[in-house]
Amino acid sequence: MQYGERRGPSSPLNVGDTYDVKIEDVGREGDGIARVEGFVVFVPNTKKGDSVKIRVTKISRRVGFAEVVTE
Repeated sequence: MQYGERRGPSSPLNVGDTYDVKIEDVGREGDGIARVEGFVVFVPNTKKGDSVKIRVTKISRRVGFAEVVTE
């Protein structure tokens, strides 16, 4: 591996993008967990089974964070 080369897949997400997702699970902190193209996204104030529209607010190396969009 070359210096500066990233490991693993890069995020399919961009901050500000919106997606319709289904909350598949709940994390340790109580946030809902959805997946976008296999990428884990934490969504506060949701519960397993919810179908919600989300907006990506932050992306880290392995996970994303989003908020529910209310229209």
